[in-house]
Amino acid sequence: MASQAMKITLERIALFQFTPTHCAQARAMLGWSVEELSREAGVSVEAIERFEAKREVLDVTRLTLAYRFEAEGLVFFPGFAPGRGMNVKGSTPNPMARADFAMVE
Repeated sequence: MASQAMKITLERIALFQFTPTHCAQARAMLGWSVEELSREAGVSVEAIERFEAKREVLDVTRLTLAYRFEAEGLVFFPGFAPGRGMNVKGSTPNPMARADFAMVE
């Protein structure tokens, strides 16, 4: 049960730390268009555009985007532009393999 509580805590932290501005900045860092991020993360173009426009998306969609960028070695902190982790890869290298991926927009 403790591992489930830890998972929920880490997801809440990721949701707090990953902002719409981070999404656009991370795409720019990687040279990805919205369409490319859509293909890479398995999230619809419309959901990405909604998120970057600071409109509502499902939490699982936000997590999928954050984890996809983390898989590229990016890290996110509130108030700062995304940065590259030192030899760190994300906690979910393949967001599409998550059990809740079917909920993504």
